[in-house]
Amino acid sequence: MNRRLVAVGLALAAVTLTGCSAGSGTTTIPAVSAVDPKPAGAQDAAGVSQPAVQNCDGLLASKRPLSPMPKPGAMPASMAGIVARGKLVVGVDQNTFNVGFRDPFTGEIQGFDIDMARAIAQAVFGDPNAIQLRAVTSDQRIPMLQSGDVDIVVRTMSITCDRKQQVDFSAVYYEATQRVLVKKNSGVAGMDQLGGKRVCATKSSTSLSKIAQFSAKPIPVQVADWTDCLVMLQQNQVDAVSTDDVILAGMAAQDKYTQLVGPSLGAEPYGMAIKQGNEDFLRFVNGVIEQVKANGGWANSYTKWLGGLIPGTTPNPPVPQYNG
Repeated sequence: MNRRLVAVGLALAAVTLTGCSAGSGTTTIPAVSAVDPKPAGAQDAAGVSQPAVQNCDGLLASKRPLSPMPKPGAMPASMAGIVARGKLVVGVDQNTFNVGFRDPFTGEIQGFDIDMARAIAQAVFGDPNAIQLRAVTSDQRIPMLQSGDVDIVVRTMSITCDRKQQVDFSAVYYEATQRVLVKKNSGVAGMDQLGGKRVCATKSSTSLSKIAQFSAKPIPVQVADWTDCLVMLQQNQVDAVSTDDVILAGMAAQDKYTQLVGPSLGAEPYGMAIKQGNEDFLRFVNGVIEQVKANGGWANSYTKWLGGLIPGTTPNPPVPQYNG
């Protein structure tokens, strides 16, 4: 490992995502893995499955919040299992700097997404620490919801047509956009210059699909976690990383020899994912998101965690869309 890798080693040890495509027909686009030696967690890829695009009206619409919102300790009967357990089990990231990452000094997982998860625990139990954070990779998010291993996933998860067939989503709580990260000396100014070049993203992410679909025909490389992508970029095993701007900004903050380039490759609206059939819980979560926006918690968390990563002033929180 070179000296620069050692310099960011602590952050890498502390610090995985994910527009609207899904359907019945699929096209397989070749993908490759980085050459050996690969970082821990890197996986060989047989191909990137591309779902056929379907009409996706109302993609970002969710259920209206409960009204009135119940007080802590007075949850709807359908949430009795969570209440009886005494803690909220949340699937989160531990590898995305300042969004969901494990602090190397305290060992605690923290960041913007973690603040949002703790707000839900506060609303259920009156205690933001009545929570169990379970670190999950991109491709573990939906299976762990469906199996009941977690109550909710708050993990840079874009709302897509395909995913909405498998889980329910809250209203949008954060608006990201996909971009490209390269080394500063690469001469690359965007994805259109990466034809035939290796571009890294995580398995089961929308980012990987967009790389495979891009007209310049870059070569998608899939891995388990975003930190693997950064290490591969540093070791010249891939030519670029492409995912949400907030994830890439965290990488750039850890490695001053990298930079974000090019225009947006598409919107990535984040929602909190819940197992289908739990409508009261979904409405409750949407109510909590409304409360966090109204009481300044959203803005305070953004300023604390993302203000130093994303250029510009603190944005307004996303405007919710509801369909019933």
